[in-house]
Amino acid sequence: MNRIYMDNAATTATAPEVLEAMLPYFGQVYGNPSSIHSTGRDARKAVDAARKQVAAAIGAQPNEIYFTAGGTESDNWAIKGTAFAKKNKGNHIITSAVEHHAVLHTCAWLEKQGFEVTYLPVDKYGRVSVEDVKNAITDKTILITIMAANNEIGTLQPIAEIGKLAKEHGILFHTDAVQAIGAVKIDVNEMNIDMLSMSGHKFHGPKGIGVLYVRKGVRLDQLIAGGAQERGQRAGTENLPAIVGIGKAIELATQNLDSNAARLTALRDKLIDGILAAIPDTRLNGHRTERLPNNVNVSIRFIEGEALLLRLDLKGIAASSGSACTSGSLDPSHVLLAIGLPHEIAHGSLRLSLGTETTEEEVDYVLAELPQIVKQLREMSCLTAETSDLGADCPFMK
Repeated sequence: MNRIYMDNAATTATAPEVLEAMLPYFGQVYGNPSSIHSTGRDARKAVDAARKQVAAAIGAQPNEIYFTAGGTESDNWAIKGTAFAKKNKGNHIITSAVEHHAVLHTCAWLEKQGFEVTYLPVDKYGRVSVEDVKNAITDKTILITIMAANNEIGTLQPIAEIGKLAKEHGILFHTDAVQAIGAVKIDVNEMNIDMLSMSGHKFHGPKGIGVLYVRKGVRLDQLIAGGAQERGQRAGTENLPAIVGIGKAIELATQNLDSNAARLTALRDKLIDGILAAIPDTRLNGHRTERLPNNVNVSIRFIEGEALLLRLDLKGIAASSGSACTSGSLDPSHVLLAIGLPHEIAHGSLRLSLGTETTEEEVDYVLAELPQIVKQLREMSCLTAETSDLGADCPFMK
């Protein structure tokens, strides 16, 4: 049975070109980039080349690019680093209720350290209001951190407008762009972004490598202390093969971004339209058009999301019910709750995230199998259209 992978928001396959670029740096060019001998200098050249590739992709300068272990570290560094670097100027941070937990948990930790955090609500599409951001600003606000695109429902945030607002008020602006990089165009100067997080494995690079872009002149406290790597800002021997990999991956991802986005948008819309037409009591989560080109998130009433995922897997379809980072939790998605869905509907969510390898034939297969699976699960379900509670005849009530 051919496997159909529609969980690219969780992780992507490492592109063959990326793997090919990485291979020499596992054995042939294996020096420590911080060493001054020729083997180390060869490694340093590769790191510098990757730094240029990443910078070029987002309109930055190479000396504004810092390599990390992934998007989570980058988020932590940007937020904690700003908080402690500016604690004498203020203690207030603005974020949203639908951020990735790498941001939300970091902000919650800072609250325990005496910082104040405003968690902005979102509308029914999951979008933050620029006016709400403006109204939340106080004379103690030191950071605004709003994600570029939501990892669960795919909604794009008004990043450029928020960046402009932050600049006008002299407040640093950070965006978690982990899902956006390689999917939509990001220019840190046009969007007035001061710090940006990305993760290589979201755009066909390797796992365990990320980037924090930090605008020249922005000062952050260290998150990881030790050696003098990354110009003294992030200690630890550089992950040479992965750095080469993320450089190549972002170069590939941005080369044909417009044409790739157009193709995926067409497949995305076919999938959305097909699901909504074929399956009753189904709703789209997230904005209909202001969303990532590859993201489909729907709530299907009267079923449980985990059962749906298992049935899809039996049919060879890999999907998700939300963020892979919370797949071990039984709680409904905080994102779906934030856009106003009740618990029982939030539990029946399905995220299908397309990728560069996704074909129209695969979309057709999902559209053929998914309605049948839903029909079977609903026939077994204790939930009915008349009630959101367990029905009186449900065997679990006896």
